[in-house]
Amino acid sequence: MATAFWDRDKEGASAQSSAAPATSFWKAGHAPTLIAAFLYFDLAFMVWVLLGPLAPEISKTLGLTPAEKGLMVATPTLAGALLRVVNGLLVDRIGPKLSGAISQLIVIGGLFAAWFMGVNSFAGTLALGVILGFAGASFAIALPLASRWYPPEHQGKAMGLAGMGNSGTVLASLFAPMLAKAFGWNAVLGLACIPLSIVLVIYMVMAKDSPNQPAPRRLIDYFAPLKQGDAWWLMGFYAVTFGGFVGLAASLPIYFTDQFGLTPITAGYCTAACVFAGSLVRPMGGAMADRIGGVKALIAVYLVAALALAGVANAATLPAALGLFVLAMLALGTGNGAVFQLVPQRFQAEIGVMTGLVGMAGGVGGFYLASSLGLARQMTGSFAPGFLIFAGLAVAALVGIISVKRRWRATWSTGARI
Repeated sequence: MATAFWDRDKEGASAQSSAAPATSFWKAGHAPTLIAAFLYFDLAFMVWVLLGPLAPEISKTLGLTPAEKGLMVATPTLAGALLRVVNGLLVDRIGPKLSGAISQLIVIGGLFAAWFMGVNSFAGTLALGVILGFAGASFAIALPLASRWYPPEHQGKAMGLAGMGNSGTVLASLFAPMLAKAFGWNAVLGLACIPLSIVLVIYMVMAKDSPNQPAPRRLIDYFAPLKQGDAWWLMGFYAVTFGGFVGLAASLPIYFTDQFGLTPITAGYCTAACVFAGSLVRPMGGAMADRIGGVKALIAVYLVAALALAGVANAATLPAALGLFVLAMLALGTGNGAVFQLVPQRFQAEIGVMTGLVGMAGGVGGFYLASSLGLARQMTGSFAPGFLIFAGLAVAALVGIISVKRRWRATWSTGARI
């Protein structure tokens, strides 16, 4: 069976280039690569947000202020955002498989060094956050690695399944607080190297670059999409959907411990429930966008997210807040899949760099949300202003997607629903 999957290289390539009727999803691409992309993305996201679940313990040890806690958990998000552009360039120049291997080695080496030497200051947490940014930048590698094997009519499902690696944030929320209580939070950094190393071996065995790799271009050519307004729209839309998802994933352990006095382990369980909801629906969001169009899906996403985040700002009890966070994460996770159903419809030839650019915008949105929640808590004594402002950004995105939908449907002609 594995050999049969492995031998679908030519079938996947012809499915992309042929005008023949659409084949089933599992016959259209390269399943081992899709699985490898998911595993790489999943474990990378696990360590990308690792500082969030560990934040209550780190803060207690180092005596951090609310603003410092917010900046600590936001730093990996910003570093990952910027590094996604770098990875997008590498993907188009040396291929996604080699780019992914290099990134994984950097993260494993950085975590091992942090565990061996110890992290003893706020500056040290920021330095570690930059290293963890390489894990967050995996987004710009894993998605093109999977996407290039699949034709336009299956892009939403392929990108959604690979992107379901967002679920790695659930693993961090569930296990990091428990391991920190048992062994100390610094030991968690070393323990994380074990599953990362296992996945690296699996990745090297199973992943394979698509034969449809674009020819290398001049460095300046990679930024050509930024001259087109559609690129900025897609970046803005993802800054809200993914920015909201990852910003909440990193910040909720702090919110639950500070707002409701939960223990780090209980806060981790609550965070895991919210993050699991957003991760689970990402492939569903891609599949739904394949069926009804990414534009329709995003209109619903932004409306629900805005209402849920505004409700969180006024939630007085833990059950109310938890329910609204789950609703917000369901919407944002669906939106993540929907945006990346649209990206390859418009920028198939530049999918590597566009994945990096759009992913960067998502990371910037997450950095803003995580850091603004810490600042809001320190300046006003409440997280509410941070949630309300981000709800306003969701409303702005709703207005934006409505304003461009008619032009996109009239000018994009890929055969897939817009």
